[in-house]
Amino acid sequence: MLATSSAPIEAKFLDLLFSRRTVLVAMIVFLIIAALCICAPWVAPGDPTKMSVRARLTEPGALYWLGADAFGRDVASRLLYAGRVSLGVGLGVAVLSSFVGIAIGLFSGYFRRLDAPLSRLVDAMMAFPDILLAIALVAILGGSAVNVIIALSIVYAPRIARVVRASTLVLRELPFIEAAKALGVSTSSILVRHVLPNILSPIIVQATFIFAYAMLAEAGLSFLGVGVDPSTPTWGIMINEGRQYIDQALFLILFPGLAISISVLSLQLIGDGLRDVLDPRLAKNL
Repeated sequence: MLATSSAPIEAKFLDLLFSRRTVLVAMIVFLIIAALCICAPWVAPGDPTKMSVRARLTEPGALYWLGADAFGRDVASRLLYAGRVSLGVGLGVAVLSSFVGIAIGLFSGYFRRLDAPLSRLVDAMMAFPDILLAIALVAILGGSAVNVIIALSIVYAPRIARVVRASTLVLRELPFIEAAKALGVSTSSILVRHVLPNILSPIIVQATFIFAYAMLAEAGLSFLGVGVDPSTPTWGIMINEGRQYIDQALFLILFPGLAISISVLSLQLIGDGLRDVLDPRLAKNL
């Protein structure tokens, strides 16, 4: 049934978003990966921690769909359970960094006295390479999934803060904000009810990209041995464990590498689609 002018806004938004097949395919692929990882206890072919000396470095086949690692553990099962951690870290970083970045950006953009010090703080944090700052923070906090989320949130929060600040600087000068001030509306209400709803679009887009960046960063930290506790499988840890057997069993790094690549690529395509739809200047061309 064709959409009409009276169709709900949500339906129009989805029609516009999925008008690009690449975005639709990326969304489907990512949802399938996420669903498989979430349902790992029910869909995994075996126990991810069960070891078998006889099955050591077994190639993919009927018994071990994606092969077995150096300890005889089922790679397919570990891949699904590891995905729960990797995706969880990415989602946690996207949410936490958004909250922190929104707070910093709103205060920096709305309160002139706080703009200079908060902006210099954000600039100082962004002056450090992401991975180096993340390594330093994880080294201070300790290696665990929660600490990795906190460290990466600190690393990526300035990106959200800069976007929010730039939008807030424009909004605070608009007539409807001045009218709210004249009517005696509290500052907190202005920020929450008038400013924040009008800057959600760029925040959502940036958070989608941060989701992807955080997954790559977590994989990098785990590969370097400074991320999540090695007893907790992640895609990065699986690659780190399999790199020494690359000549004998390439599949040990191939499958987790593909999982990371496909997930990150899907998120990037979804983020591009959201940016095109939510940006009025780009949406006119769709």
